[in-house]
Amino acid sequence: MIGLFLGEKKLPIEILNKLKRKKIKYFIIDLTKNNRFKKYKNSFFITIGKFGKILDLIHSQKCKKVIFAGNISKPKISSLKLDLKGIYYMPRIIKASKLGDAAILKELIKILSENKVKVIKLNFYNPELTLSKGNYTIIKPSKFEVLEINKGINYLNKLNAHNHTQGIILKNGNVVAKETSKGTKKMLESLKKTKIFSGMLIKFPKKKQDPRADLPTIGLNTLKDCKNANIKGIVLKSNKNIILDKNKCITFANNNKMFIAVK
Repeated sequence: MIGLFLGEKKLPIEILNKLKRKKIKYFIIDLTKNNRFKKYKNSFFITIGKFGKILDLIHSQKCKKVIFAGNISKPKISSLKLDLKGIYYMPRIIKASKLGDAAILKELIKILSENKVKVIKLNFYNPELTLSKGNYTIIKPSKFEVLEINKGINYLNKLNAHNHTQGIILKNGNVVAKETSKGTKKMLESLKKTKIFSGMLIKFPKKKQDPRADLPTIGLNTLKDCKNANIKGIVLKSNKNIILDKNKCITFANNNKMFIAVK
């Protein structure tokens, strides 16, 4: 039995579909705002404040391993209804929330570990959602672009551990846009306003990003946003980025003369 802490967007559905095909038993702890998984059997809509209830559920299901998947929004602490375990753990969650959503997930993982529940990598059952090193499109980065990409990777490597940046846009060897906590889409939309063309997107995990709960994700909509911003190529990190609708993304990139390279 595997427990699934599920949030928004498409990734949770990919994981659920794979578990069904493999006939692996699971139950869902629905952490979405609107009880997204209420139609699924064995689904429980619980807030983070009810940590005692969450732990009781995990142990009642005889579950020792769980997965976090999907966007889990920062809770509004003041409106959370707490049980006794929630009151006990909430100061840690509040402290972590000041560092961002990823820090909240890390703290939740620590709490679960203290209660003998192991959090496994979110792509444990879906290794096909990540890519190994190589070029996946007809068009490949030129020698000059490879040098630019290496400069961009060095730039990301020098950022401090709490920096929100996991994506940058390069043009002529310079960083012309950085991803903030608002995400990749907002960064790409800002490019259209400033009329910066023919850049490259490098999207890597942040330093100390926990692969068990927080891998950077792209999908077909990301490729479309890149096309609108005149991005000529996307660079990902080997086995560290989730790519949804992989075949559709590669086809779209080929049709629009873009490259997808994995370092």
